[in-house]
Amino acid sequence: MTAGTVPSGADEPGGGLKEASVGAVVGILVFFELTSGFLQGGLTPLLPDLGEHHHIADSSLNWVQSLQLLAAAVCVPTFGRLGDLHGHRRMLRIALVMLAAGTVLVAIAPNLQVLLLGRVLQGSLAALLPLEVALVKDRLPEDKARQAIARLVGSLTFGGLLGAVIMGVVHDAVGDVRVALLLPALLTLLCIPISYLKVPESVPRATGRADWPGIVLLGFSMIAILFGVSRAETDGWISGWTLAPLLLGFAVLAGWARYELGTADPLVDLRAMADRRIAPFFVVSFLFGVVFFGIQTPDTTFLAADPEVDGYGFGLTALNLSLMALPATVLAVVGSAFTARIAGGMGYRRALMLSFGLIAGGILFQVVLHDALWQLIVAKMCLGFGAGLALGAMPTVIVEAAEPSRTGVLTALYNNVKTLGGAVAGGVIASILATMALGDTPTEGAYVAVWLLCAVCAAAAAVAVRFARRTETAPVR
Repeated sequence: MTAGTVPSGADEPGGGLKEASVGAVVGILVFFELTSGFLQGGLTPLLPDLGEHHHIADSSLNWVQSLQLLAAAVCVPTFGRLGDLHGHRRMLRIALVMLAAGTVLVAIAPNLQVLLLGRVLQGSLAALLPLEVALVKDRLPEDKARQAIARLVGSLTFGGLLGAVIMGVVHDAVGDVRVALLLPALLTLLCIPISYLKVPESVPRATGRADWPGIVLLGFSMIAILFGVSRAETDGWISGWTLAPLLLGFAVLAGWARYELGTADPLVDLRAMADRRIAPFFVVSFLFGVVFFGIQTPDTTFLAADPEVDGYGFGLTALNLSLMALPATVLAVVGSAFTARIAGGMGYRRALMLSFGLIAGGILFQVVLHDALWQLIVAKMCLGFGAGLALGAMPTVIVEAAEPSRTGVLTALYNNVKTLGGAVAGGVIASILATMALGDTPTEGAYVAVWLLCAVCAAAAAVAVRFARRTETAPVR
């Protein structure tokens, strides 16, 4: 049986899906992505209140996001490779268990240490989509697989919309951030038994073993680099406490790359990444992560700041923050849903260039005009549509460029590079906000500097797409 065919045989591991089962399986995976989006979108408007509850300064709130992204940077390639070896459904279930445990800990955390532990466990969230993409790519023909991937990405974006609105409403009703966080905890717990219903196992194609030394080296290098960036907040960039861990982290990262190139079963196929058809898109993924994840927390704290006390901001509550983000989130869903149609008219490369042009334009508009809410809403709408378009296009580009035996690890690598960009951005942005601050409160100029950094990264991503080279495939309409 060839990969990607839908035979009329039984629905069982190692076999194909019955035609009637396709909708049920995709529907289950869609529910997981709705939950993932709900969790991600729902946490953002609660960050100011979560920081107040745990006595976290605004300049340090980025670390609540960055720690989860750091864990994701290790989880994603690990789960992807183990899925290629032992089955993507098995690893999907393990990721869901870790996610549920972490989300419960975040909700009930009595102190900052438990909260951060929960955020580390929530790093498995980023592994869900690449595992699901590998499942549908393995068990469905190409046209149905592409439609399923579009639905998964659209569900992730739509889940973010639901999470932002519903969590804001719940928090406004109960007035307790911990009670509000119990809602996504219940959803993640529900995902575990649902994963045992109709989801078939993939057919493992990869051979070899898990690259545990590679996993350890990658994790250590990420921790060292992020620790060095965190020290810059208090000691400056030229301090020994900053430079020593940074140099150690990059040295270990270089050693990890050399080891990966020399081992027979690498965690990350660096040679595949060097392919001219693929390499620019990983650069784009990193820059997109810097913008997509890096701008979320600063925007939230800026909008929640009290103008009478801080001299900027609008003093928005969690519910108001959710409603403020609603137009941009709706446009992100639209951009993601219409990716195939837009790319069908201009090609995926031009669609990606358009997406990053919109993102850069929206942020620059925000740099110049941010004294009224309507100005920020317009800027976010532009950014939201561009982000949705980019989120819809990137997975398809990576999947179609990957060899079948490495689909899981390469799609995981895309998410990994994206989340790594977000983790690095979180540390750098936290340093900018802490350096340009009066006491614990960042200045307005600090936020402008952050926005300019994100705009430059979006423009650089558009340039990287311009130099990418791949054969365009007409999308399924």
